[in-house]
Amino acid sequence: MIVIDGSFGEGGGQILRYTLALASVLGKPVRIVNIRAKRENPGLQRQHLTVVKALAEITGARVKGATLGSTEVEFEPKRISGGSYFFDIGSAGSITLVLQSLLLVAAFSEKPVELRLRGGTDVPWSPTYDYFKNVFLYHLSRVGYEVELELIRRGHYPRGGGEVIARIRDPPRGFKPLNLSERGVIIAVRGISHAVRLPRHVAERQAKAAKEKLTSMGVNVPIEIEIESYPPDRDPHIGQGSGIALWAEASNTRIGADSIGARDKRAEDVGIEAASRLANDMLTGASLDTHMSDMIIPYLLLSDGPSEVTCASLTLHAYTMIEISKKMVEDVMIEYDGSLNKPFRLKVFPSKHL
Repeated sequence: MIVIDGSFGEGGGQILRYTLALASVLGKPVRIVNIRAKRENPGLQRQHLTVVKALAEITGARVKGATLGSTEVEFEPKRISGGSYFFDIGSAGSITLVLQSLLLVAAFSEKPVELRLRGGTDVPWSPTYDYFKNVFLYHLSRVGYEVELELIRRGHYPRGGGEVIARIRDPPRGFKPLNLSERGVIIAVRGISHAVRLPRHVAERQAKAAKEKLTSMGVNVPIEIEIESYPPDRDPHIGQGSGIALWAEASNTRIGADSIGARDKRAEDVGIEAASRLANDMLTGASLDTHMSDMIIPYLLLSDGPSEVTCASLTLHAYTMIEISKKMVEDVMIEYDGSLNKPFRLKVFPSKHL
C-alpha cells in the first residue's frame, strides 16, 4: 500500500483529492496520513469527506477513516462504475474542487457518467464555475476529454445551495498529450460577470472596472464581458453573491483568471483583481495560467505520450502535484525548470506501464 504524507508541500485538501483520484484510476490502494495537519482545523472537513465517499461509491472502494476530523484514510479502489450520481457537499463547499477529482476518475468509466453536485459554485480558494467551464474544460477538450457542464443555480459563501450537472457521454479512457510550448498571439478577451440576489449594477461595475484595468495594463484586443443578473422576483438563488471570470483567447491556447465578491469588497475591486491576475499571467507569455499549472498535471501524467507546456507560475499546488505524481507512479519522468512563484516549463513523460 502506498503511503502519502498529507502534510507535504501545500499540505491541504488538494493532496487528498488528487491522491484518491489517481489511486482510483490506477487501481492502487493508498493510505494518506497527517491529512491537513498544518491547518487550523486539521483532518477531513465536510467537502473532503464528500470526495472520499463519492470516489468510494464510484469505485466500490474499501475505506477506513472516512469520518469528520479524521487525519488518516485508507482507500482501496476496485472498479470504476458509470451511471448517474448525486453528491451534496453541504453549505458552500466547493463544487469545482470536488469535480476536479471526480472528472479524472469518470474519464476511465466504461459507460457514460452523470454527476450532479450541490454546494458552492463561486467560493473562496477554488476555481469559479465560469473559469472551470471556459478554461479548465477547454484544456480537457485539448487532451481529448469532452465534458458537458450545466449550471442549475449558483451558490456563494456562506449559504451555498448551488447546483451543477457534469455529463460525460463518451469517456475517453485515456488522454492525448498536450504540447503548448508557444502561446501564440492574443486575439480577444472574454468573460462573464455575475451578481445574484444583488442589483444588476454590481455585475456591470465589475465588468467595467475589469475592462478599464486590462486596457491600462496594455491589453489592446477586443474585450467582451457578458453580464449575468436576475430580476428580484425571478432570482432562484439562496444567497447573495457576485464574481467575474475572464479568459484570453490566444492562437494556440486559452488562459484565464477570476475573482469573487465579498462583504465590504467593492464591485470595482472584484473586476480589477481578476483583470490584474489575467494581465500578469499574459505578460509571462506562458501557454497556461497560474491555476492551470496544477490542474492539468494528472491529465498529462495519464496521457499516451510526452507533453510540454509553459506555465505562468510554479505554485506550491503545482509542485505538490508533481511530487505526489512521482510517488504514485514510479517510472514517470517529470521535468520542470523555474523556481516557486515564477514562470516555468513543464515536461511530462508518462510511465510506459500504465
